[in-house]
Amino acid sequence: MIPYLMIGEVLKPQGLRGECKIRPCAADPSLFASWDTVYRKEGDGYAPLSFSLRRVHDGFVYAVLEGCASAEDAERFRGTELYIDRAHAAPLEEGAVYIADLIGCRAVDEEGRELGHLTDVLQYGTVDTWVFAGPRPFMAPALRAVFPEVDAEAKLIRVVSEKLNEVAVFED
Repeated sequence: MIPYLMIGEVLKPQGLRGECKIRPCAADPSLFASWDTVYRKEGDGYAPLSFSLRRVHDGFVYAVLEGCASAEDAERFRGTELYIDRAHAAPLEEGAVYIADLIGCRAVDEEGRELGHLTDVLQYGTVDTWVFAGPRPFMAPALRAVFPEVDAEAKLIRVVSEKLNEVAVFED
């Protein structure tokens, strides 16, 4: 499992005093209030940045990152992906997994045939949509009837073919 989880992306400077507008990836933007250190990827590692939340408004997070005292300072963080270490991540409900742990899981049907691997999770409605690449790329709602077993540690997703064929959109 990866040691750091992406929590957001800096979109742009906000105002004149070094604030950054951040698009959150965390399930609950209010979690940003509990973090005073975030990380940015540098090469193969992650570098810590001090983080000071200013507010959460209209689904965006506004914060000051280390070394930002002006809009020019904040501009250098535009496009920067922000991470937290797993130890500071929100605890999961029983049976839940982080999206980052799902990415790369292999989808296998009842006969053991590999259908592809999970490349993305779309979150636009009440049910997530899983996107798979493989011999026949497809998208399907993340329903227990379709995907009865998900083992993020083994990177394996079991698929019920009959149900998948009822709900999936296949790329032809």
